[in-house]
Amino acid sequence: MKSPFIKIAGLENGIEAQLVESILNEQEIPHRIRSYHDTAYDGLFQVQKGWGEIHAPATFMEPIREILRAVRAHAQDDNST
Repeated sequence: MKSPFIKIAGLENGIEAQLVESILNEQEIPHRIRSYHDTAYDGLFQVQKGWGEIHAPATFMEPIREILRAVRAHAQDDNST
């Protein structure tokens, strides 16, 4: 029986989403990435809520959050130099 997908974390922007998705695919971690973009509202919800979110089985919550922390830490290091 498949595990249900739950919300694991929010995503801040499209670049972060692409990086995380690439790593998750490489590590064969099941996931779905959902963007909050809605053409009818011209991205209004992305301004309010962030870019989107990651969904996955609960058993993968910690590995995914660790990957997300590493991506964000690397981005902050790049911004500080």
